[in-house]
Amino acid sequence: MEELTLDLGIPQQSEDGAGRAATAEETQPQVTALEEGQIVDYITGEAIKETEKEKVRQRTARALVHEHGIDPADMARDFRVTVSEEGAKRKRTKTADIAIFESGAVHITANLRRVVICKPEPKGRGKNVVKIREPAQAEKDLEALQELMGNEDRPLCADGMWTDGVDYFFLKKVVSDFGADFEDRSDWAVADGTLGSRTVASHQRLRRAEPERLKIAFRRCHNYIHGNEGMPKDAAFWQFLYLLFAKMYDERVSRGTGHGRFHTGLKEMFDPDGRAAISARVRELFEDVKREYKDVFKPTDEITLSDRALAFIVSEIASYDLSGTDVDAKGIAYQELVGTNLRGDRGQYFTPRGAVNLMVEILDPKDYETVLDPTCGTGGFLQATLKHLRDTWKKEAGTYGFPDNDEERERYRDKLKEYAEKHLMGADFDPFLVRATTMAIMTLAETTGNIFHMDSLGFPRGHLSGVEEAKKKIPLGKTVDVLLTNPPFGADIPVSDESVLGSFRDGIAKSWGRNKETGEIEESLTSRPGSMAPEQLFIQRAIEWVKPGGRIGIVLPNGILSNPGPTDEAIRRYILEHCWVLASVELPVETFVVDANVNILTTLLFLKRKTDQEIRNHRLRTEKDYPVFMAVAEKVGFDRRGNDLFKREPDGKIVVETSVEQERLRIRGKEVVRPLRRSKPVIDNDLPVIAEKYREFRAKYSEPGADPRQGTEAGT
Repeated sequence: MEELTLDLGIPQQSEDGAGRAATAEETQPQVTALEEGQIVDYITGEAIKETEKEKVRQRTARALVHEHGIDPADMARDFRVTVSEEGAKRKRTKTADIAIFESGAVHITANLRRVVICKPEPKGRGKNVVKIREPAQAEKDLEALQELMGNEDRPLCADGMWTDGVDYFFLKKVVSDFGADFEDRSDWAVADGTLGSRTVASHQRLRRAEPERLKIAFRRCHNYIHGNEGMPKDAAFWQFLYLLFAKMYDERVSRGTGHGRFHTGLKEMFDPDGRAAISARVRELFEDVKREYKDVFKPTDEITLSDRALAFIVSEIASYDLSGTDVDAKGIAYQELVGTNLRGDRGQYFTPRGAVNLMVEILDPKDYETVLDPTCGTGGFLQATLKHLRDTWKKEAGTYGFPDNDEERERYRDKLKEYAEKHLMGADFDPFLVRATTMAIMTLAETTGNIFHMDSLGFPRGHLSGVEEAKKKIPLGKTVDVLLTNPPFGADIPVSDESVLGSFRDGIAKSWGRNKETGEIEESLTSRPGSMAPEQLFIQRAIEWVKPGGRIGIVLPNGILSNPGPTDEAIRRYILEHCWVLASVELPVETFVVDANVNILTTLLFLKRKTDQEIRNHRLRTEKDYPVFMAVAEKVGFDRRGNDLFKREPDGKIVVETSVEQERLRIRGKEVVRPLRRSKPVIDNDLPVIAEKYREFRAKYSEPGADPRQGTEAGT
């Protein structure tokens, strides 16, 4: 493979602690492959051993760059600091796991501005954390941080952080004539930064979130409610979503005024009166939210958290500019939290992210097309559609890969809101999932979108609250251009209600047998099935829902497409009669085992509904043959246990590649867009490759059938 280099421009620390300019050889580590158990350090770009502590340090360093805009060149790892002296010949030192220096200055103690202590994540906690510590419970840990920050002898080293990836503690050193005091803070200040430093990304109060850090923040909030307030997980989940909705609403109504209510001072959460003030602001805000979104919230919905818990959650997410944070970052954080708490016993609510992204990439919805997921669950397909559209707009503008400026953030936010209100549709039978998806759309597009509470198989009949509105906006065969769905499937959840099955008697809901003489399948005229698996019916419903020329992406168990039985063969014939087959992608069992706990082989099937004339041509056997894209994914980036899979060299070493991240940083007092070149292991995932191969296939072979926009043949 090609030799990969990094140009980090990092001042190096000499053995005696004095800083000096680094040579070209020192700033360009040659990383081409990794040994087993190695990773690429985010600060230096060098290959290092991956330990539990190192995982925490790497996440923290990345967040410091992406959220606080700290230049990696102003960081050092394992920086030694003299903390006390005992006699003239003996010195005692401590090590800062991450040291942050005056912007552009050499890495010496005199230029030290911030220090970070990182510890391994506690075993048995992580995603399953149920109790978050407060500063008083971490006295010994904070004593070590104070010692590292120093006293009045180093007044400019004013900020400290202690973290184990689960707990985060921040200290501010205040030096006076009477010595140094260390105050608990909820975060590092964003507005003015460290005294003498210009390493803070923005002089605004809010900052854009880094995906991993936002995911941790969401998880910490939920776990605080669950563990510290004693609430069940589902109750904790909804309490957090109430507050998240209030945060998004507050950003919208206070934009440009500077008078938002969802905020906390850096010291306010540690004072009883301060916590009471936070609580009063947020409870008042939530009452406004309920009045604004009557279709989402009930009058009886209320925040039942203590003032202490409310202050904790506000302090965790108040500083984030969720409106300006990347759609994908918010989607990742939200989807993980929702999926963990609301997935069904067999994971039927949750579609793995890799499969979702591939389906959206292949169907490529446009910003004038109406997209529907009739079994939306936690809203994965709808969220991915919004991200896809934003990425498409940035590619068209030639700014893909670059951070948005203020004008772009506002423009894309408005476009996503307009699209979601007009074209983004979802439905689900579970009212809790309807609310969860509605909140997800609000988080990403600042609008509730169109999420209907109804039974999609019973539509357009039904008694649930969303049916009437859905009949207006998504009547069968009229308005839907793209349908994406992962229907619930399995013989253990059959559909036997005749009021539902009756709608499918002219299509799939028939009894089929095989002629003993010819071997051909034929419909039984004397019997009909009393129940059918839901995925079988959803095939017909998906086809009926899109308008002629509309595109479908559906997750199906492999049996429907490969079993020799007469019923499955009849379903395949129904598909071929009513649709052009665009693509078929078979997934490995790992895809759904890890995220949804479903041990079954699945296929992503992509279809295009035929016009009435095209159906007649098929029946008359005058239809021309056409090419179909087919692929088998063998690897999806992780194994059955959820461990990452990496591409490897013939000798077993992990393949490494460089990537360039364009970051908007505040360097030496000026905001600049600067490329950060990073080496990282290459995930062994066939799905992005399949998406690219499909694009190449379509460049060579246009879609079969009529183009619904032109009314002409699109290709053969």
